[in-house]
Amino acid sequence: MISIMAGLKGEGKTRRLIDTANERVGVCKGNIVFIDDDRRHIHDVHKKIRFVCTEDFPLATHRELGAFIHGILSQDGDIREMYLDGLNNLVKSIDNDGCVELAAILTAVSKSYDVAFTLSINSEKEALPKELQALVV
Repeated sequence: MISIMAGLKGEGKTRRLIDTANERVGVCKGNIVFIDDDRRHIHDVHKKIRFVCTEDFPLATHRELGAFIHGILSQDGDIREMYLDGLNNLVKSIDNDGCVELAAILTAVSKSYDVAFTLSINSEKEALPKELQALVV
């Protein structure tokens, strides 16, 4: 399952994403991972959530992000939820086609590994491709 939090910069997507992840700590039947492009929110995320900062792992494309996620999952088979903050910042270059391809990659990963993904994207819902608009929460 994939969910998207869409909105313009400054609309509170990161706070919503962090709050959602933190609320799931006591409910999730496995481990939770929070991926961010910097460490600003490392202390806002619950200590039981694995915080991954991509500053040390520059990702140029959506395919590299997909491979990065596969690598994380290969190290922990108990991950059930992953939160990706600011897709536009996690990947140096991503357009609408790349977002649709990434959604397809994450859908396949979700089915194969029973992992739910929640992403935040700096975009209005209406500006997203139709395939992604259906995933907006």
